[in-house]
Amino acid sequence: MMNAPRSVLWKFGPLAIAAVVAIADRLTKIAIQHRMSPLDALPVIPGWLRIIHTENPGAAFGMLADGNPWLRSGILVGVSGLVLVFVAFGLWSGKSSFTSALTRFALALILGGALGNLYDRIVHGTVTDFIEVYRGGWSFPAFNVADSAITVGAILLMFDLALPGRKHARQPARLAEKR
Repeated sequence: MMNAPRSVLWKFGPLAIAAVVAIADRLTKIAIQHRMSPLDALPVIPGWLRIIHTENPGAAFGMLADGNPWLRSGILVGVSGLVLVFVAFGLWSGKSSFTSALTRFALALILGGALGNLYDRIVHGTVTDFIEVYRGGWSFPAFNVADSAITVGAILLMFDLALPGRKHARQPARLAEKR
């Protein structure tokens, strides 16, 4: 049987992580919006990394940016909402697929990032992006803290799902006791 402190941490820890990600995302976007004009750039590592204020009306990498604004907003808010429901279900369901600590951490990062970007889409209609990696004439599309959390969470989730023996080694104590 899981003890009470672990149970509380197990249940609410991912929510705390998601909240930290969403708050960090919001605070960094507010700082950029108030301190930089759109398309202002501040080199961090000249020739490689800069802070640039952009407003992205589309999805990742600017996809859907040129489409009908109502349709675009509906699709992006709807997809984000579905992701939030799926991730929340995964964290709260207690299903054996979501009992790995790494899976729960990954889902918490995804949840926090999705909340951060969903807030922007609903309130502002765009997402503030400000981190740009570039070299010469090439640049990776600007991104933000929420995007980073979603990406890292997705990579960790894929890594955890690919681990051999994951199914048996990661069962919660209450399932292991029933054997």
